[in-house]
Amino acid sequence: MGRESESISDPVFDAGSRSASIVLKTLGNAAQADPAEERGAPLYRTALEKHGGTLRPQSVQTKQEQIAELARNNPGMAISTLHHHIDYEWVLYAYEYTRKDGATGVDGQTATEYAAHLEQNLLSLIDRIKSGRYYAPAVLRHYIPKGDGGQRGLGITSFEDKVAQRAIVMLLEPVYEQVFLDCSHGFRPKRSAHRALQAVWTAVMRQGGRWILDVDVRKFFDSLDPAKLRELLDSRVTDGVVRRMIDKWLKAGVLEDGQVHYSDLGTPQGGVISPLLANIYLHHVLDEWFAEQVQPRLCGRSTLARFADDFVMVFQYKDDAERVLEVLGKRLGKFGLQLHPDKTQLVDFRAGRKPQHAGGVAVPTTFNFLGFAHVWAKSRWGKDVVRQMTAKDRFARTVAAIDDTCRRMRHEPIREQHRRLCLKLKGHMAYFGITGNIRRVAWLVHEAQRSWRKWLSRRSNESRVPWDAFHRLLEQCPLPSPRIYRRYAAT
Repeated sequence: MGRESESISDPVFDAGSRSASIVLKTLGNAAQADPAEERGAPLYRTALEKHGGTLRPQSVQTKQEQIAELARNNPGMAISTLHHHIDYEWVLYAYEYTRKDGATGVDGQTATEYAAHLEQNLLSLIDRIKSGRYYAPAVLRHYIPKGDGGQRGLGITSFEDKVAQRAIVMLLEPVYEQVFLDCSHGFRPKRSAHRALQAVWTAVMRQGGRWILDVDVRKFFDSLDPAKLRELLDSRVTDGVVRRMIDKWLKAGVLEDGQVHYSDLGTPQGGVISPLLANIYLHHVLDEWFAEQVQPRLCGRSTLARFADDFVMVFQYKDDAERVLEVLGKRLGKFGLQLHPDKTQLVDFRAGRKPQHAGGVAVPTTFNFLGFAHVWAKSRWGKDVVRQMTAKDRFARTVAAIDDTCRRMRHEPIREQHRRLCLKLKGHMAYFGITGNIRRVAWLVHEAQRSWRKWLSRRSNESRVPWDAFHRLLEQCPLPSPRIYRRYAAT
């Protein structure tokens, strides 16, 4: 057997029950609501807890406001002096904002080890950044599974490199927030995936969008052209220190299977600065092009909703969608990008439509975006409404992840199992708990209960937990109730 199980005498289970070993010694340990996820709680509270609970210093905020004002008042000017803002308080905030629980990079240095001589390390970092002696270490390649069965390569940078990248992002963000368009929602202040989802819902329900271009860019981060990115940066930022740092990160090698590889294309996915560079690239390649050249030539209304390299286009008329699809590949090709031929599709999203075949090719009537399947359904008043529900592949992966978590922690104390399971479910609800998705959220809680009971029953040969005993356990340790966190659509 594993560790000794917690047990109590008989307030919950009958005396002598084999299942008594899973009951907590202390009663009344009902799950407490996570303050960061309470209704009406400030959104920044979650970020503060994740990044060390530190508010932005007044001096850093003042400097960023000055940079933003300079960029806003001079839209055609390339800013050549930014690095003088980097001082000890600036990099200290960058350090405090950097996650401390992430995986270590090629040097193996942890956040705790870096903090042992924090002031010395940060002063040294400032000096190396400004003098040009900073060395960008290779990025450790790690693969995670994708929804289509493939693998996505992520880059794990060293801790100090994350701090340095955050310091540069803090300089660039105020500049580019003045030029980014509203259609861009990913990795921006006061923006989120839910804003992008709401934009799609509004385009369909309020603006009559019925034809969807579901676009997939093939290996975007591996195909990004550094030379073209430098040209795009030239129009807004020419500060030598900042540009030198960006060049070093673009040229940093990738450590994989014990060997460092260098490439003339791409930027590692997973770095702190990578999302901002992706937004800068796609702002010029896609957002400006769509707003300034495409939309004025269309007959009906249209909407672009983009989250990093994941985006959809919503059109009122089929002819407009087909015309854009015809030229979209050519536009991306000018900047070294390619549409995925199997995943990019035109969706007939008119209410009540069934899958049809045109020329032997199936015409889809639903689409997935940011983990949500978009389908038509009936509201409580009998009207056609768009439902955004957890996509089947995402739901299946979540169920499998919860089942694996229950398996790995089955020998841990019940309190710890309950705490970890509640955190996973709350995290899922915080993202997927939106209007119209309550059934999928409730079903996940049900599946979590089944997995927990199954693996509690497999702690040993004599630890089978009957359902009635498990329900009594849930009275002491209830899992979070299904809950909607974000409401923006009529039901």
